[in-house]
Amino acid sequence: MAMQNPYNQYKENNIMTASPENLTLLLYNGALKFIHQGKMFIEQKNIQKANDAIIRTQDIIQELNITLDMQYEVSKNLRSLYTYIIERLVEANIHKDTAILEEVNGMITELRDTWKEAMKLAKIGK
Repeated sequence: MAMQNPYNQYKENNIMTASPENLTLLLYNGALKFIHQGKMFIEQKNIQKANDAIIRTQDIIQELNITLDMQYEVSKNLRSLYTYIIERLVEANIHKDTAILEEVNGMITELRDTWKEAMKLAKIGK
């Protein structure tokens, strides 16, 4: 029986026990990680790995999109933004365009930072 890497086991436990708020934060951070990888692989001319990283980013944004609670107005705005981000990721992947990835990176960073601030404010309000 193979031993599991302790770091991977820690990450898996962290995800499995995360609150919905923390899980959203983890998803944003994961998207940013894969955008960075996509840019790096494009610069290295590793087309397959760039494609894989960009698709993983798309998958994360799609997951965020489909889990929106549409009874809130902010969800409608987020749906539009997530749809735009996915369209830009597809374009970046087709053209292997790091400038588009930079644009998307900025949007996701802003979403992540806003989410972190909202989490802090929610804790203060409790």
